[in-house]
Amino acid sequence: MSIIAGLDIGGTKIAVTIGKLNGAGVELLGKRMFPTPSTPEESMERMMEELEQLINEGEGEPLAAVGISCGGPLNSRTGVVMSPPNLPGWDKFDCVTPIKERFQVPVCLQNDANACALAEWMWGAGKGCSNMIFLTFGTGMGAGLILDGRLYSGTNDMAGEVGHVRLADQGPIGYGKAGSFEGFCSGGGIAKLARLRAEHEIRKGNKVVYCATLEDLTSITTQKVGDAAQMGDPLALEIFTIVGQRLGQGLAMLIDILNPERIVIGSIYARQHAILGPIVTKFLEDEAIPYSLNVCEILPAGLGESVGDYASLSVASSLLK
Repeated sequence: MSIIAGLDIGGTKIAVTIGKLNGAGVELLGKRMFPTPSTPEESMERMMEELEQLINEGEGEPLAAVGISCGGPLNSRTGVVMSPPNLPGWDKFDCVTPIKERFQVPVCLQNDANACALAEWMWGAGKGCSNMIFLTFGTGMGAGLILDGRLYSGTNDMAGEVGHVRLADQGPIGYGKAGSFEGFCSGGGIAKLARLRAEHEIRKGNKVVYCATLEDLTSITTQKVGDAAQMGDPLALEIFTIVGQRLGQGLAMLIDILNPERIVIGSIYARQHAILGPIVTKFLEDEAIPYSLNVCEILPAGLGESVGDYASLSVASSLLK
């Protein structure tokens, strides 16, 4: 059995995990989380310290590989993080070499959406297929592409940036573009849309379940709107109908262009699958090429809310194959 480690670098927190490969699966053995330090150098030192402690607390089995999951842009070939917007100060920072030198094992850096795609493909809802798309649908909207049985990351690790695609001339801003896929289908985008609709209704004198007053507009979250939708609130359901239709629009393009076996969608889709699923299905029946749609399954993430824990471990696992 091989012990592998994963480092998940986020703008607000970092997670360090270790796991044991067991047949076709992986067993999570330990996890440490801490707020992201102010500099990449501090972050690197803390990650390595936490990893050493996790290894020392284990059963003495040697470490085989380390995988790193981080928001882009980055260079997976050189292991360099290239100024991600959520990681100020990480400017052309090499986060692979220090770990490789300290632990003397193979180390790989991968875009977080790609890492999630690998995890779902190896151990989740994409297991057993050759052509799979993973959509993050969380804070943002990004895609990881498994094509012909391997991860496709593009010429400079920018493949799968579907959130930047414009779906409408007007709409919530996401990925710096109004009416983008991310603008309609992300946590931030849904909250923006919900604020606009709530303000309009409140000014008309109507009651809004997920927002009592104009002063509460800034506290609107996707979770609040989702809870209201699940309780049958008409305005919240109207918002998720818009989101579902735009999600269907984006999926139709991906199905027509890439002809995948499965599209696996995380976070918000998994939580709101009962509402979004039928809307997406109806839209796809009207818009996608039937011959391609008939061979494609649309599924919520099989690893659920834990997909992030397994993402960096999947990057490590890929180094051993």
